[in-house]
Amino acid sequence: MKTRNTIEYIVRGKNALFTDPITKTGGEKFSYQVPTYEALKGITESIYWKPTFTWIIDEVRILMPIEFQSKGIRPIHYHDLSNDLSIYTYLSNVAYQVRAHFEWNLSRPELEKDRNENKHWDIAKRMIEKGGRRDIFLGTRECQGYVEPCNYGSGTGYYDGINLDFGIMFHGFTYPDESSTKKDFIVRLDNIRMESGIIRFKRPDQCTIVKPLRKMDMKSFEIGKNIKSVDLMNVGD
Repeated sequence: MKTRNTIEYIVRGKNALFTDPITKTGGEKFSYQVPTYEALKGITESIYWKPTFTWIIDEVRILMPIEFQSKGIRPIHYHDLSNDLSIYTYLSNVAYQVRAHFEWNLSRPELEKDRNENKHWDIAKRMIEKGGRRDIFLGTRECQGYVEPCNYGSGTGYYDGINLDFGIMFHGFTYPDESSTKKDFIVRLDNIRMESGIIRFKRPDQCTIVKPLRKMDMKSFEIGKNIKSVDLMNVGD
């Protein structure tokens, strides 16, 4: 569903690595077939973000065929700084249309004066036109991504008319300022399904497969001290 402060963009890249956590234990990495909610949230936050609000990823449209490419990587051993040899399996030639919107982070009442919806929305749209406020990564640092505005649903997608089930996948993390307890760092899983090339994500608070990982304190923000009021920002900032 499209909301008033919705943004729409397309992100492309030569490679992507949305790591299946099951494959990490052996020191090698294998990408999921599709981007996770958390990865898309990270991309959207790289376009524009402030702790005043939280991005909600509504849906993603898969435009290109799901293809993999394996590469030999020489990661560094932590204990002696020597090199090892691992095989990382990346997605190749990816493109995704993304629809998202933001909601106020009600766990941060101290930032209430920063809740200027139109200004945040205008800045977010401007940042998409400029390619993002920070570097865009498709799952990991070595996979550079590029964003630009789009009309969501436009053009032809490879999986139009095709439905696929991906099973239980990592959905994302819930940080203390997004959790009801304000003290827990939580991992979420969900059953992911693609319908006619589109994955419609559950909201984080709708995920039922969750597990608290550890206690964590919220980071402190104060307008004028370590965060700039949106009213003092230019739309092009």
